[in-house]
Amino acid sequence: MDTGNRIPVLKLGHLLLVSIQVDMHDRMALALQEDLAERIVQTGARGVLIDISGLELVDSFIGRMLADIAGIARVLDAETVVVGMRPAVAITLVELGLSLPGVQTALTVERGMAMLPAPTDRLGPEADEEAEDAVGDG
Repeated sequence: MDTGNRIPVLKLGHLLLVSIQVDMHDRMALALQEDLAERIVQTGARGVLIDISGLELVDSFIGRMLADIAGIARVLDAETVVVGMRPAVAITLVELGLSLPGVQTALTVERGMAMLPAPTDRLGPEADEEAEDAVGDG
């Protein structure tokens, strides 16, 4: 696997954190989409925080990929918040006609984390298994 084209997906408590600090090309965006979907399933995360403060430019493909990532996460029962968007990036997205449907945004990581589900809002896969065991025992 070529890790040079991968953006790390970090587990932060009950959330997944993606911090994009390099200019993302199309292949890297596709790899991120796949990696993030796998990590959501592996961890049972209900929230994904994507920090794009390192992106100076967003083209239509990258903008669409962010919306697709949020859509995939939503199908996998996780909410996505994009944080750290630079004004120039926001202006470019609007000029391109990309409204990022289904993507919540926040100015800072702190605000973004506050928008995501709290740990108690989710029982998680382990809790589901415990509940099934309890039913089986009873």
